[in-house]
Amino acid sequence: MANLSPTVQTWLNTIPNERVAPATELIKTIEKNIPKGFELMVQGTMLAWVVPLSTFPAGYHCSPGTPLPFLNLASQKNALTLYHMGIYAKPDLLEWFETSWPQHTPQKLDMGKSCLRLKKLNEIPFALIGELMKKMSPAEWITTYQQAFQK
Repeated sequence: MANLSPTVQTWLNTIPNERVAPATELIKTIEKNIPKGFELMVQGTMLAWVVPLSTFPAGYHCSPGTPLPFLNLASQKNALTLYHMGIYAKPDLLEWFETSWPQHTPQKLDMGKSCLRLKKLNEIPFALIGELMKKMSPAEWITTYQQAFQK
């Protein structure tokens, strides 16, 4: 991702200036490491990496006709926030991430169920986030999603 796509550039134009450089690095890390088959788009005020309807026509059960969400990046009041649905749905992936975190940054892990709050922009563990991106393909996410979220 040598040049930023218009989608990414438009989103970056909406966030505070001090977040643009770390957000750009985070986006580049995601794009370099996320498996082929996820598609980047804007959902509301966030960047989203989704499984497109061409791959998974059933889409998202909460909003039929929309692509299946996997990863979102938001700029919120106090942090850049990364939402990773694989961490939410797979306890073993969450455990791996929580165990790996302190090996990559002195920053205290600040997480909700699927959200990772990155408040200290100079301590973002880009290498760990790159590893996380490699841990789930679109096919694996679809299977996990169907087992966990669909009745």
